[in-house]
Formats: sequence, structure tokens, C-alpha cells
Amino acid sequence: MKRLFDIFSSAMGLLLLSPVMLFVAWQVKRKLGAPVLFRQVRPGVNGKPFGMIKFRTMRDAVDANGVVLPDAERMTPFGAFLRSSSLDELPELWNVLKGDMSIVGPRPLLMEYLPLYSPEQYRRHAVRPGVTGWAQINGRNALGWEEKFKLDTWYVDNRSFWLDLKIIFMTVLKVVRRDGISAAGEATMSKFTGNQS
Repeated sequence: MKRLFDIFSSAMGLLLLSPVMLFVAWQVKRKLGAPVLFRQVRPGVNGKPFGMIKFRTMRDAVDANGVVLPDAERMTPFGAFLRSSSLDELPELWNVLKGDMSIVGPRPLLMEYLPLYSPEQYRRHAVRPGVTGWAQINGRNALGWEEKFKLDTWYVDNRSFWLDLKIIFMTVLKVVRRDGISAAGEATMSKFTGNQS
């Protein structure tokens, strides 16, 4: 039932939101340049890699040595708006339609984090990653890593169709209110460096 819902909702979303996505793509090209889409390999269900796509939100900027500048220095007001409104996430509906992701599930993080998880934290990969999830409606990037992972594994243990509908509804409210967009002192979220306890 969850997969059927994912296929239907992602297909309808791509169809109905295509004018919005075309407009955002045009604005990204105009304000940030090419490429319009940001592609990155992320871990999916059971840690299997897949190519996640989003709208680009940062400019290409490097220091004198060619090292990429920190997120805060590459983020533009336009990029910050895309993130706060979650418009940058819209292309992920294609990932959902393909089966790489689900509408609801733990957010796909970086491949480099995989060996840093405890066995308990790794359980977040027992389900497809989501466009939104339980951690997103309970603090998003304002949460610490350990708290976020606890929420992710809680979702794995308690997932249901009705819980997914609740998360989708709460996500809409969070996006409207623009809650938890970034961690304190960060443009997005601090890097996960492993278990602290």
C-alpha cells in the first residue's frame, strides 16, 4: 500500500507541480547558473547507493587553493529561500517514482556517514529514505544528530500508512512556518562525525 501511494502521489506531484518546477529551474539557471540540478549519491534502503536529485541551492565558490568554501559562504538568499520553502526538494519526486525513495522515511544522508553509525542508528536504513520524515516534523536540522537518529529508528519501528499521512500533513505546516531549517550557527546542519556517547 505504501509503494502504491508513493507511485500515485509522486506521479501526481510531478504532473501538477511541473509549472512550479519549470519556473524554479529557470530561476536557478538565472541566479546560480548551470547545472540547475544538484545530484549526489546517497544511501537508500539497506544502505544501497542511489543518485538523489534536488534543485541546486549554492553557488560554486572555492578559495585560492581550489578548496570548496563552507556552505554558509556559498549559500545565497535565493538558495536559502529554496531550502526554507522546500522547493529544492521537488525533483526528489522523481526518485520516489523510480523507487529509490519514499514520500515518508528517514532523510537520505551522506554515504560517508555509513561506517560512523552505531548498529542501532544504522537501522534507519531498514526502509526507503523519504522526502520528509518523523525527524523532519520534530525539529528538522535544529535537532542534534543523536536525537534525529532516535526519531528515525522510532519511525522504522512504528511506521504505518496513517502515521505517514500525519507526517505529510505536519510537513505542510512546517514548510509554511519554515521551522527548523538550519542548526544553530550553521547554514544547514553540522557534519556527523560519529557517536559522541
